[in-house]
Amino acid sequence: MTDHPDFEASYHGADAPPWDIGRPQPALEAVADQWRGRVLDAGCGTGEHALLAAARGLEAVGVDAAPTAVSLAGEKARGRGLAARFVVGDALDLGALGEEFDTVVDCGLFHTFDDGDRTRYVASLAAAVVAGGRVFLMCFSDRQPGDWGPRRITKDELRASFADGWRIDAIDPVGLDVIIQPDPVQAWLATITRLPEA
Repeated sequence: MTDHPDFEASYHGADAPPWDIGRPQPALEAVADQWRGRVLDAGCGTGEHALLAAARGLEAVGVDAAPTAVSLAGEKARGRGLAARFVVGDALDLGALGEEFDTVVDCGLFHTFDDGDRTRYVASLAAAVVAGGRVFLMCFSDRQPGDWGPRRITKDELRASFADGWRIDAIDPVGLDVIIQPDPVQAWLATITRLPEA
């Protein structure tokens, strides 16, 4: 499994990580009625999007490289009486889960990868998403000013990353809530469909 010490360490500081807002992102909650079947929350953190799926009656699995985040997500699920399952795993090797999913939610994972790992991640998604399945991917946008935080992503980069075996259905400008400032940061919400293999 790829080691992500920075993500694990981010759950051991005095403050919560900037992305851990304690609730689903509003932009993803707004499209949750489009989620179908088995749902994977990739890079789930403390699990809010998998828990949202479970609360809607969907079978939900969250995977994250940070054991502390996975543990916290499990505690939330038990506290809320929800059946979501959380596992420590590598988003760059989702095939290792041995499972297939109809819906994947990615809130802030794609933008953490360099070019090589971005390619590996898209291949990893392909190994876990059924034909006709959809990915709802939320990432930092190149419209966000400044140079703090993760890498900014352009629409063209999203299109290029998912050019082979996928269809980009929409790339919409949205806000991404964080706990370090009152206003959302500029983000993209891409809706992407897995095409059948030729």
